[in-house]
Amino acid sequence: MLTLQVRSRTDEAEGIAGLVLTDPQGGELPEWLPGAHIDVHIERPGAPALVRQYSLCGSPSDRGAYRIAVLREPEGEGGSRHLHDAVRQGQLVRVSEPRNLFAYAAEERATFIAGGIGITPILPMLEAAEAAGAEWTLHYAGREPASMAFGRDLARYGERVRVYASSEGERMAVPEIVAAAAPGRVYACGPGRLLDAVETAAEAAGVPAVVERFVNDAEIVSEADHPFEVELALTGTTITVHPGESILDRVVELGVPAPSSCRGGTCGTCETFVLAGEPDHRDAVLNAREREESEVMMICVSRCRGKRLRLEL
Repeated sequence: MLTLQVRSRTDEAEGIAGLVLTDPQGGELPEWLPGAHIDVHIERPGAPALVRQYSLCGSPSDRGAYRIAVLREPEGEGGSRHLHDAVRQGQLVRVSEPRNLFAYAAEERATFIAGGIGITPILPMLEAAEAAGAEWTLHYAGREPASMAFGRDLARYGERVRVYASSEGERMAVPEIVAAAAPGRVYACGPGRLLDAVETAAEAAGVPAVVERFVNDAEIVSEADHPFEVELALTGTTITVHPGESILDRVVELGVPAPSSCRGGTCGTCETFVLAGEPDHRDAVLNAREREESEVMMICVSRCRGKRLRLEL
């Protein structure tokens, strides 16, 4: 865990606050690569503490600062509102070291697709692609220009960046963009509908796509949920998980160490190896192929299709 100081707070766009975090003693921060995020621990007087994930959108070469952008979510649990309304220059915040579930592999050709606040993890990827001399383009969609962040950062790339504002009647033709990405790879982040369209188009065109979802749109609780047993291989304990409970909650109740953060299936912190049984994946971390081939599951939201799982815990 790191305790950092807010060096500056700026309005990056309508409803988006930019925070630059530094070590209070001026030291270097842990290294990171494009696509990484940090957990921000949000402590609010008289209210439960929250942990939220924010992509690093600065430059990985800047070891002295972490830059994040926070979208104000009026209907959320209050974490983003607190960061907007209460956090100011000079304050201290606790954050995790960077983790990366959206890694960018520098390659000769890449197409980037961003929707709204999904531009944040894409920004460092553009810098890396440019430095590598790659052939790349960015397609960036939003409601209106005033709500689309980092216009100044993107302006230096000229015609490689295409902006679509729905308020001006502009729409991103996802199937055509994805098909034109071949023989390169697509990197996309944004609203669920956009990412669903990207994945569908990528499968149809045979183009590899890497996506990151900030929100888990999957059905986490279902009326069809049933109780199942979970054997914890390392501790030799078997627990029963009932409908309305999560594997993570039951494991924590036993005092078994199980790292977690978002508890909503988006951050990947609770990833756990599955030794036996068939997981019912309900996270937004693994894609369809990974769910078929992977030997892990996110125990904060995912369940069991059968009667029993054996986990490496």
